[in-house]
Amino acid sequence: MRDSLGPTKEPSPPAPPTSIEALQAALGGAGYLAERGLATSIFLALQLDRPLLLEGEAGVGKTEVAKALAASLDRPLIRLQCYEGLDLASAVYEWDYARQLLHIRLLEASGTTAPAEGGMEALRSQIYSPEFLLRRPLLEAIDPAVHSGGGPPILLIDELDRADEEFEAFLLEVLSDFQVTVPELGTLKATTPPTVVITSNRTRDLHDALRRRCLYRWVDYPDFERELAIVRAKVPGAGEALSRQLVRFVQTLRGEELYKRPGVAETLDWAAGLLVLDQQTLTPEAVEATLGLLLKYQDDIEQVRGGTVERALAEASSA
Repeated sequence: MRDSLGPTKEPSPPAPPTSIEALQAALGGAGYLAERGLATSIFLALQLDRPLLLEGEAGVGKTEVAKALAASLDRPLIRLQCYEGLDLASAVYEWDYARQLLHIRLLEASGTTAPAEGGMEALRSQIYSPEFLLRRPLLEAIDPAVHSGGGPPILLIDELDRADEEFEAFLLEVLSDFQVTVPELGTLKATTPPTVVITSNRTRDLHDALRRRCLYRWVDYPDFERELAIVRAKVPGAGEALSRQLVRFVQTLRGEELYKRPGVAETLDWAAGLLVLDQQTLTPEAVEATLGLLLKYQDDIEQVRGGTVERALAEASSA
């Protein structure tokens, strides 16, 4: 019997899988069906402690890799969503100026703005202390004080291609040493580096220097059988006939010259929508009414109406 007066020991997170097959099974348990090539890249990134760069079209499941990895390893997921104009204050840290000012005013009210011993330097050490530090994703992922009780987090740097090149250059330093210098506090270095997953939709090319620091994997659209398995797992209420038809229909549309080809996310949205409408099979009327779940640009919708939809329906019905 455990001593009721003793400390409760937190359960340790599961160790990384020791084989590619075990990793595939673990990811599958978290709802992600990874093909072997992708699972191999993830496995090597875990074993070698290297960042993993995933590129591919939008909607193929790159972001979901990090989410499933965090869930399967029972580690925290820290996500940095990149965008144009992303700066260090949003990505790394900033000071909570409002609380610092309130602290100074409270000291003024008590007549102790400048402590007797140390003067202004002592005041400075008070307001520039970890208590007033706002940790943004990059600092949160490497600060040992945040993760002292568990395994290293999964750091997802999502859509890095949307950020400016200046931010990408700064990121190189973080990925090299996994440390951040806060002038008022010193250098904070990860005890155990986080597992880093970087995604890019290739709206611009990433620098060779960053690519050299990462393992690389192109994530393509799944083949028919894998996408069908994903639909079965994520939208189990959809019947077998409907699932096969809609996956075949989507795969046919991806062969068209569209501004934005439907990704796996759109396939799942479409399956869920057809399920809500109680569709058992694809019909021209159902497709026409729900194309907005699959295609997100009016030009694409207009392009596939008519002959393309008829051909895709014919192929889907014969599958």
